[in-house]
Amino acid sequence: MPIPPFPHPDREREAYLHFKSNSTPTLGVELELQLVDAKKFGLKSAILDILEEVGGEQAWIKPELMQSYVEINTGVCSSVDEVREDLTRKLDRLYAAARKHGTGVLWAGSHPFSTWMDQEITPKERYLKLVELMQDTARRIVTFGMHVHVGVDSGDKAVMVVDRLMRYLSTLLALSVNSPFWVGRKTGLQSQRIKIMEQLPAAGSPPFLRNYSEYCWVVNQSLQSGFLNSIQEIWWDVRPHPRFGTVEVRICDLPQNLEDTLALVALTQCLVCALGDQIEEGVYQYDIHPIVVRQNKWKAARYGLQAELIDPVTHSTIPVRDMVFFLYEKLKPYAERLHCTQALNHVISMVNAPSGAERQLALYEESGYDLAAVVRELTVFR
Repeated sequence: MPIPPFPHPDREREAYLHFKSNSTPTLGVELELQLVDAKKFGLKSAILDILEEVGGEQAWIKPELMQSYVEINTGVCSSVDEVREDLTRKLDRLYAAARKHGTGVLWAGSHPFSTWMDQEITPKERYLKLVELMQDTARRIVTFGMHVHVGVDSGDKAVMVVDRLMRYLSTLLALSVNSPFWVGRKTGLQSQRIKIMEQLPAAGSPPFLRNYSEYCWVVNQSLQSGFLNSIQEIWWDVRPHPRFGTVEVRICDLPQNLEDTLALVALTQCLVCALGDQIEEGVYQYDIHPIVVRQNKWKAARYGLQAELIDPVTHSTIPVRDMVFFLYEKLKPYAERLHCTQALNHVISMVNAPSGAERQLALYEESGYDLAAVVRELTVFR
């Protein structure tokens, strides 16, 4: 059997695989927001006008695959309060720029009635190559999510945290569900977005990885075989992010407002820190079978806050709300340490109020089944 070649000891590691170590649980948040026509309330290809208004693409504001998206990014933050201050400032700039071009900003995981077939691709080489490779599978991903980065100290730690997070991802999805409509249809799901995302070739639940070395092999194999164009096309629900040195949680729909966003950021940061401590202390991890992860994710997407999840240890069912209360009690000490108690407390308000999906469905009925009225009610025009 041939022996694989060893890398040359003097060769510098590829930049995209070098894991940047973070000594503290830094935060970074990415929001994918919808650009909506102020008169007709459909998706609007307005990103190029908005970028010109704010002075061009910058680290904090970027285009996405379709011109009806805008991506808002925080800088590296040390606390949830910093995330709040950062996002508030940037959102105000976005709203002002959008208003000047007859555009509103919608917080939802999918647009209730605009179709993916009508959206215009952003004319950037990366996006054009993506569509060339994936065809309609890429064109269909007119969905909008939130990504939360939490800093960790090593690639191996990131891989182990990703594995331990698998049992909690369905709870995060259930709290964030905000996409019950798709191309003018009431889908019957609370999160249609997550099912659309699963169609991508490297999306959904990540594979079990034994260490960071295996993650590097997966990336290299995917690129060398032509399966993917870029490491950025690994769209797992949660993944290591080498360049930022983070665990990136990507399962959430775009929440319905900033307060819900901050609560989910706090919950994610506390979870990553708690799981990191478990790893350091050698706490035994009970395996969660991939089929249970898949079933729980489906239940969360279908029923949202009304879901009954499967306990990975006892295999009995547990209501999402009970799971949230359990996590809240376990994570309160971490919230105190990380100075995000107020944001974490809001998680309890979320389980006692309608989810984003439930709110959209209620507005749909109240309006006499008028999807344009739903968008008009939920879009920020200021």
